[in-house]
Amino acid sequence: MKVKVCGMKYHDNIKEAASLLPDFMGFIFYPQSKRYVGEDFVLPVLPESINKTGVFVNDLPARVFEKANKYSLDFVQLHGNESVDYCKEVRKKIKVIKAFGINEQFDFSILDNYKNSCDYFLFDTKTTLFGGSGIPFDKNILRNYSLSIPFFLSGGIDLNSVLTSSGGHPMLYGFDVNSKLEDKPAVKNINKLKQLIDEVSGK
Repeated sequence: MKVKVCGMKYHDNIKEAASLLPDFMGFIFYPQSKRYVGEDFVLPVLPESINKTGVFVNDLPARVFEKANKYSLDFVQLHGNESVDYCKEVRKKIKVIKAFGINEQFDFSILDNYKNSCDYFLFDTKTTLFGGSGIPFDKNILRNYSLSIPFFLSGGIDLNSVLTSSGGHPMLYGFDVNSKLEDKPAVKNINKLKQLIDEVSGK
């Protein structure tokens, strides 16, 4: 099981988190987010095993590609209303994680259209705002997901919920963690993050 720690921003905190070797590390390029890295962001050198992921919301493909090139991103995470064609265009140059906000009314059949344009899905709690919710959702909803595209589970993930929220779904690929492991926005609590990574990796 993989761990993606998202919403990283500050150099020293990034380096501390990177020393724990999460599988993915996310950097938010959405200006309206509290964890927006800003235009002058300098990304420290990370271990090669960490997949650098840029998070975008309804952005121009040209800007996505510009940031992907500047920071040598391994993935982009599309967290808005990006269309299938948008995902296909972006995926020609970089791997794509497509996020969806879900609730009891979510129609999983719409994902059929995306299955050939994304490498992974990410399921978060549906809210009126873009970006991560920080709010858990009923994992029984995932019983309605039957495609073969692996997915990340997001929405208020912490150490306790990692132990209880997998639901045993065969396509669960990893946990996307952010606000529940923070001391303040974009500052991760390294002790909590270490506990979670150790738990997920079975240490």
